[in-house]
Amino acid sequence: MTFASRNPLRLTYVDALDTVRIELHGDFDYECADDLRDAVVRILADRAGITDLHLHFGNLTAVDSTGLSALLMIRRLTDTAEVRLHIVDRPLCLNRMLELTGTFDHLTSVRTGTGTTTHTPREETAAAAAALQEPIPARSSNSDST
Repeated sequence: MTFASRNPLRLTYVDALDTVRIELHGDFDYECADDLRDAVVRILADRAGITDLHLHFGNLTAVDSTGLSALLMIRRLTDTAEVRLHIVDRPLCLNRMLELTGTFDHLTSVRTGTGTTTHTPREETAAAAAALQEPIPARSSNSDST
């Protein structure tokens, strides 16, 4: 039995001379993670002069392990093509997945053509880490009674 996404992924492209921006809207999951990977493969094949690829996740509603797998493949593809990958506007659900899987620094650092690495602003990392550290309130053991 297959479950359909409640909010299917839509991709919006903004194209400039040497930069492509892809905005993700919806669920980045099993059903559509390959859509983003395939889009990146096409962009890298069609745009020889591209230097930067920006993936904007501000309108992401959910992500699963298949989405993470697609991001790891995209990192590999962009590194091979010497294109700087920028994963920005990450919602808490994506930051948590990246932190829990130990892939945050790998996917959010920006690699230059020389192989050196620069990190994205650490304020986002600090905010994500703080959110992971927040205690979860315990549920009352008392049953509701009237």
